Amino acid sequence: MSLPFRLSVLCKTPKTPLQRIPVLSNRNAIPPKAYLRFNPFSGYSTLTLFVSNPKPRNHPTISHPPNAAIRCLFTGIVEEMGQIKQLGIAEHGGFDMKIGAKTVLEGVNLGDSIAVNGTCLTVTQFDTQLSEFTVGLSPETLRKTSLAELSSGSLVNLERAMQPISRMGGHFVQGHVDGTGEIVSMEPEGDSLWIKVKAAKEVLKYVVPKGFIAVDGTSLTVVDVFDEEACFNFMLVAYTQLKVVIPLKKVGQKVNLEVDILGKYVERILGSKLTGSINSS
Repeated sequence: MSLPFRLSVLCKTPKTPLQRIPVLSNRNAIPPKAYLRFNPFSGYSTLTLFVSNPKPRNHPTISHPPNAAIRCLFTGIVEEMGQIKQLGIAEHGGFDMKIGAKTVLEGVNLGDSIAVNGTCLTVTQFDTQLSEFTVGLSPETLRKTSLAELSSGSLVNLERAMQPISRMGGHFVQGHVDGTGEIVSMEPEGDSLWIKVKAAKEVLKYVVPKGFIAVDGTSLTVVDVFDEEACFNFMLVAYTQLKVVIPLKKVGQKVNLEVDILGKYVERILGSKLTGSINSS
């Protein structure tokens, strides 16, 4: 036998009239853009994802306007070795370098950043069918990096700029070469390879044992620093030797060096505090 029952309402929510919400036409809507912001002073994370919502505009825009400060970040994990197909003075008067590659061309767009031997360069042309892309080199880039030593047929390390969903397998690499170093020795030990590099004092002061350094765009761990020789060394395991261009070079050749950016920030902070203390006293 079923028993009748009643559900009592303990409280009532007053009904409010629905307000009309104006609907914006999506004709001028611009999707938010995601960026990577490098924040070495954050107490929670050194890599922050933030989203900007630009205001609607009616006029077309250029994704990467000339002279715009495009921030990019790499990890120092080489994705592939590309081969130089052509380099030299272009018709427009600049210095162009055409590189054969496959992996880094996946999803590539004009204006994207690709690290070539650790140097952040901008894609100016690409052809996925021919598996090649072109980057421009400024006179300053040729002076400050080892790219001037390249020739047709040379192999180079390639890495695309990381995305917000990318895994940080190496360390923070900006693609801003601090200077070049000279290989002074290459000695095998078992299936590994010891490499010693001589560097300028202004670069070597940021190099510490067990710290990070990018050599030709490859994230490596420093083993020892020899201040009296102005050198540091590192070891390449067998797998890494097959994936990067460093073992293909010879003693006396140059490599691009980028030190860990955190060391520069620490130096800057300490220097500012010291200056402030002197001025206050």
